[in-house]
Amino acid sequence: MSNKEIKNLEEIFNQRIARDEKIEPKDWMPEKYRKTHIRQISQHAHSEIVGMLPEGNWITRAPSLRRKVALLAKVQDEGGHGLYLYSAAETLGISREEMYEQLHTGKAKYSSIFNYPAVTWADMGAIGWLVDGAAIINQVALTTTSFGPYARAMVRICKEESFHQRQGFEILLSLCKGSEEQKAMAQDSLNRWWWPSLMMFGPKDEESPNTEQSMKWKLKRKSNDELRQQFVNQTVPQAKILGISIPDPDLKWNEEKQSYDFGKIDWDEFWQVVKGHGPCNKERMTARVGAWNQGTWVRDAAVAYAEKQANKNLNKAV
Repeated sequence: MSNKEIKNLEEIFNQRIARDEKIEPKDWMPEKYRKTHIRQISQHAHSEIVGMLPEGNWITRAPSLRRKVALLAKVQDEGGHGLYLYSAAETLGISREEMYEQLHTGKAKYSSIFNYPAVTWADMGAIGWLVDGAAIINQVALTTTSFGPYARAMVRICKEESFHQRQGFEILLSLCKGSEEQKAMAQDSLNRWWWPSLMMFGPKDEESPNTEQSMKWKLKRKSNDELRQQFVNQTVPQAKILGISIPDPDLKWNEEKQSYDFGKIDWDEFWQVVKGHGPCNKERMTARVGAWNQGTWVRDAAVAYAEKQANKNLNKAV
């Protein structure tokens, strides 16, 4: 294909983006657009799968049967989200196996938040309220992203994430209405998860190498800092309902901006975790690689069974 033909196709593509048309897998797209979406969608899928680990560890230790069943359902939802997203990424020409290999070897990233430990039951509340609350803010915007399969997957995911956020808030509300020790547990959990939750939105805009291009392609509708501000504005009033305090002495309402000012994020910590040096990076990858290796016989059995059924159907047809 000549340079002139490619430029014409790029112009048509850009016009479709400007008209808010959905780009489908068989449509022509710039190679950089394809690779950007593979990176983001697979990273999102990895985050859902790795995100099952800190919560899955609490299923057997939940304080009641009701809590156990609800947490089990939530972890199951997250596994399903990962499958939706891997399927969406596969439409761009990358295999599931290649995405897993990228995750297991550290070539692909996942959300930095899941490299922090969940040390008390209150953390199940904080993860639902803060982590899933931040995810919803990110993901609602993605329901209108320009790549069709990704946008459609996000519609169902956002509905389920909304349930997860309410579930987490209700866990913390129960603790805050309980004994002094239970309320202290909720406060301790907020203290540990608040700043990592703000980091979930990614680096500040001037240090984010992908934000500008992603917004041009309407992969993102708001910048990292805009989404982070939205999260703070939404979450502070909820903390007041719980009766626990945001661990930020610089947090205050700005009447002129009609939003909250908040303190400086420890970006050194953020980059350390992203680069694999967080509290649980090695533990998470050991768990994922171990699960993949231990599941080899299940995958082999499934393939063998599928082949056997296909041969049976072929013989019947003959």
